[in-house]
Amino acid sequence: MATITRENIAPLNDKLVVTITKEDYLPEFEKSLKKYAKNATIPGFRKGMVPVGVIKKMHGQGIFSEQIFAAVDKAVNDYIRENKLEIIGQPLPLEDTNFTFDVNNPEDYVFNFEVGLQPAIDVDPSSLTVTRYNIEVSDKTLNEEVENVQRKAGNYTNPETIEDEDAILNLETAIADKEGNVGEDANKGNSSVTFKDLSPKAAKLFKGKKVEDTVVVKLSDAFASPEILDRVYHDLGLDEEDLELKKTYVSCKITKIGLLEKAELNEELFRQTFPGREISNEDDFKAELKKDIEAYFAGQSRAQVQDQIYHELVDHTKLDFPEAFLKRWLKVNAEKPKTDEEVEKEYPAFVKQLQWALISSKLSADNNIQVEPEELKDFAKNQLMQYLGGQLSADANSDWVNDYADRMLNDRKFIEDAHGQIRINKLFQALEGEVKTKEENITEEAFTEKLKGHHHH
Repeated sequence: MATITRENIAPLNDKLVVTITKEDYLPEFEKSLKKYAKNATIPGFRKGMVPVGVIKKMHGQGIFSEQIFAAVDKAVNDYIRENKLEIIGQPLPLEDTNFTFDVNNPEDYVFNFEVGLQPAIDVDPSSLTVTRYNIEVSDKTLNEEVENVQRKAGNYTNPETIEDEDAILNLETAIADKEGNVGEDANKGNSSVTFKDLSPKAAKLFKGKKVEDTVVVKLSDAFASPEILDRVYHDLGLDEEDLELKKTYVSCKITKIGLLEKAELNEELFRQTFPGREISNEDDFKAELKKDIEAYFAGQSRAQVQDQIYHELVDHTKLDFPEAFLKRWLKVNAEKPKTDEEVEKEYPAFVKQLQWALISSKLSADNNIQVEPEELKDFAKNQLMQYLGGQLSADANSDWVNDYADRMLNDRKFIEDAHGQIRINKLFQALEGEVKTKEENITEEAFTEKLKGHHHH
C-alpha cells in the first residue's frame, strides 16, 4: 500500500514523499494489458486473440509507466483529501525525482512532490467603510438625453446646402497648397465631420456650399478641437510626429451632406419612448427620462461600491504566499516555456488574482453562497436575451429559449464561467449588507472620473 510522509521545507511549502509498492500498480497493469490485448488489431492475430505477452513486449513499457503514475496521482489526491490540505495549484514533482521504470523488473518507487499551502485568511467585512455616491442628474445631462431621444426618432435627410450646425459632411481630403492645387503624391483621405466641428473661420467658408463644391483651408485652423484635427490628420495617413504638415493646407471636396432632423416633442414621441406609460406633456416626459437616468447612475454607484469593497479586501488584506513554489508553478504550468524574467513580471498580478480568489472563496463559504441549477439556467436565458438586444421576459419560457439554455448547461466552460459570475454577484450582494456605508452627493463629472479604470470583479 502507498505511504506518504510530509515535511515542511519553507513557509506554506511542504514536501510529500510518496512510496508506491508493486501491489499499488501491478494489478491495474495486468488488467490494462488484458484489455489492450482484447481490443488490439495486430497483423497475424485475430482481434481479441492477441497474446498478452505480445502486447507486453510491444506496448508494455508505456502501459507500465502509465499505471505507476496513475497510482501515484491517486495516492497523492487521497492524501490531500483525507488530510484536508488546502493547497494552491497542483503538487509539483521535485527535480530530484527519478522516473526510470523497467517493465521487466517491477519495484517499489519513491516520488518527491512539493505543495503550496493556502495562507490563513481572516477578513471581517463589517470593519470596512465604503462610500455610496448619490449622483445628481444635471439639467445639461437631461437636456442632452432629450436631444438623443429626438435624434433616434428623427428623420435623416440630405439638404442641398450646408446650413444647420448639425449637418454631417462627408469630405474627400487631400494635402494642397494655398490655392488648392493637389500634388500627384499628396496624402489623400476621407473624413466625416459635423458642421459644428469646424472652427468659426472654416465654418464661414463651408456655409452654403453644395455637394461637389471644394473648400481649401489651413489644416491647423480648420477644426474646433485638437481631437477632430487629429482624426482628420489620421484619415490623411499623416505621421502624427510631423507637426509641420498640420500647418499646411487641405483641399476638402464635399461628397455628401446629411442632416438628422430631430423628432418633435409630442405625444407620439412620448408613447414611442415609454410605451404603456401615460405621458401627455413635456414636463412629464422629462421626469420619466430623469428617472431612467437616475436608475442608470444608481447601478453605476452600486458597481462603484462593489469596486471599493474589492479594493479594501485585496489591497488591505495581507496574505503570505509560498513565493518560490508559486513562481516555479507558474513556470512549469505555462503553455509555452517562460523565462525567469517573464515569471517575475507576471507574478505580482498573478498573486493579486490569487488573493482575490482565496478571499472571495472564504467569504462565499462564510456567507453560505450557493448557486442553484435554476440560477444557471436563468443566466443562460439572460445571456441569450441580451445578445438579442432585450431583457428576460415572458419569452424566456418559450421552447426555443429553454432548448438553448439546456444546451448551454451541457457546456462545461459555460457552467464554470456562469457559476463564477453568479457566485461573485451574490457574494457582493451579501457584502453590501455587511460593510459600513457613508452617503455622499456627487456631480456626474466627478463620478465619471472615479469610474475610469476601476472594473475588476
